[in-house]
Amino acid sequence: MRDGRAPRGPKLRAPRHAEPAPLPRALARTLPHPQAEARARVVVSIVSHGHRDAVLALLRDLAHHARHSVARVVLTLNVAEPGLEEAAAVACTGLPLTVLRNDRPHSFGANHNAAFAKAQAHAGAHFAVLNPDVRLHADPFPALCAALARDARAGCAYPDQLDASGVPCNPPRPVPTPANLLRRYVGGGELAQRADWVNAAFAVFRASAYRALGGFDPGYRLYCEDVDLCLRLQLGGWRLARAACAVQHAGCRASRGSAWHLYWHLRSLLRLWASDSLKRYRAR
Repeated sequence: MRDGRAPRGPKLRAPRHAEPAPLPRALARTLPHPQAEARARVVVSIVSHGHRDAVLALLRDLAHHARHSVARVVLTLNVAEPGLEEAAAVACTGLPLTVLRNDRPHSFGANHNAAFAKAQAHAGAHFAVLNPDVRLHADPFPALCAALARDARAGCAYPDQLDASGVPCNPPRPVPTPANLLRRYVGGGELAQRADWVNAAFAVFRASAYRALGGFDPGYRLYCEDVDLCLRLQLGGWRLARAACAVQHAGCRASRGSAWHLYWHLRSLLRLWASDSLKRYRAR
C-alpha cells in the first residue's frame, strides 16, 4: 500500500457481515448528497500483499455503497493467499471481479499498470487505484467523476482522506524535495498552498490520461510512484482535481519503524530527485 506497505507488483449481497463503523462526524460533513452528482462507471484496482482482512472489508464497502458506480474490480494477489479469491467473490457479490495472480511480487506501479491493461476490455472512462486499508462510508465515485467531467484537462481526481477519527490525513503536498522535507519534519510544516501531488491510496484517473502516460513508473518501489505520476500528468497538460467527498484511510507509515521500508523510501526519493520529470517540472 501507499505510505509504506509491503511491496506490490505489475504486468459480492453475500452472507451478512458487520456493517461499517459509524461515520465520523468530520467525514459526514464532507460527503456530497448521493443525488448531487451524476454517476459514472469506474474500474477499481486493488492490490493485496497479505492484506486479506482489509481487502475483504473494502470489497464489502464497494458492494454496499458503490454498486452502481463500479464497472469492475480488478484484485491483484501479489503473493499467494489461499482462499482469498473465493472469499473476495463472496465479499463483492454483485460487482464484476477479475483476479490477477503474480508468480512473484511486483511493484505497486507495475501491479496497477497490469490491472489497467487487463481492464481495458471492460471499458470505463475512469480508473481508480485504491489501497486495501481504505474504508468507504458512502459512494465517493459520483463526486470524483463529476470533478473530472467539470474540467476537460483534469487527469486525476482525489477525495479528502481522513483517519478513523475523522481527522484529515495525507493532504495534497509539494514535491518532497530535501528542502520541503526539512520544512515538514523540522521547520514547522510544508508550503501548504502547494499541491504538486496527491496520495495514491485513493485516486481516480481519467483513463485516456493514464494510458497516454503509460501509468505508474514501475521502477519505484512503494514510495514516490504517485509523486512521479502527478508530475508527469501536469507536464502533459493535465490537472489534479479535488472532489467534494472523503474516504477513510488508515496509513501505517511503515518506513518509520522498518529498516527495509526506510531503505526503499530513501531509494525512491533518490530516484525522484534524479528524474527528468522532476527537473522539467521545476523548470516550468
